[in-house]
Amino acid sequence: MSARFSVEQTPLTGLLLIARKVIGDHRGYLERLFCTTEFASFLDGRKIAQVNHTLTRNTGAARGMHFQREPHQETKIVSCLRGEVFDVAVDLRKGSATFGKWYGAVLSAENHNSLYIPEGFAHGFQTLCSDCEMLYFHTAPYSAEAEDAVNMLDPAFGIEWPLTITERSTRDEGHPFITSAFESLKT
Repeated sequence: MSARFSVEQTPLTGLLLIARKVIGDHRGYLERLFCTTEFASFLDGRKIAQVNHTLTRNTGAARGMHFQREPHQETKIVSCLRGEVFDVAVDLRKGSATFGKWYGAVLSAENHNSLYIPEGFAHGFQTLCSDCEMLYFHTAPYSAEAEDAVNMLDPAFGIEWPLTITERSTRDEGHPFITSAFESLKT
C-alpha cells in the first residue's frame, strides 16, 4: 500500500488487518496511525467523525461485542497503544456469506497492528496484560438510540478467547445471545 502501512484482507470480506510501519532511531520512533489519502481505497468516502481512547486495567478483562444499528452504523479502525489485546470482530451483515463468523487478531504496542472493522460488524477485545490502552477512529458519532451488542460468550459464535475472562461490565454481561431477535440481521 505505502511505506507507512501494509494491509491484509482477513477471511471476512472487508475486515482488514493493517500493519503500521514505524520510522525510528536511537531516540524512539514515529508512527502514522491514520491517513485519509492512504486509507481512501477502503474508507470509500467515509470521514472520521469521532476518536475514542480506552484504558482497561486488568489482564483477562473483556469489552464488547458492540455495534451501531442502521442508520448510524460505523466503520472503526482500532489500535492498541499500550499493552496487548486479543481483538475480535463478528460479521453481523445482512445476507453475508460469513454471517456469525468471527476473526481475532493480537493488537499490541509492539506489533503496531490495527484492525479495520467495517459497518455491520460487532467488536470486542480481551486484555492479555494489564493497563491496555486502545485508540478507536469512528466514521460516525456515537448514537445512544442505535447502540447494540451481542454476548461475547454466545456459543453460536464460538469465539476462542485466549484467557479465561476475568471481568466484564454488568452491561456487557447482559448483552443478548443470538436469538430470533437477531434473525432479521441475516437477510
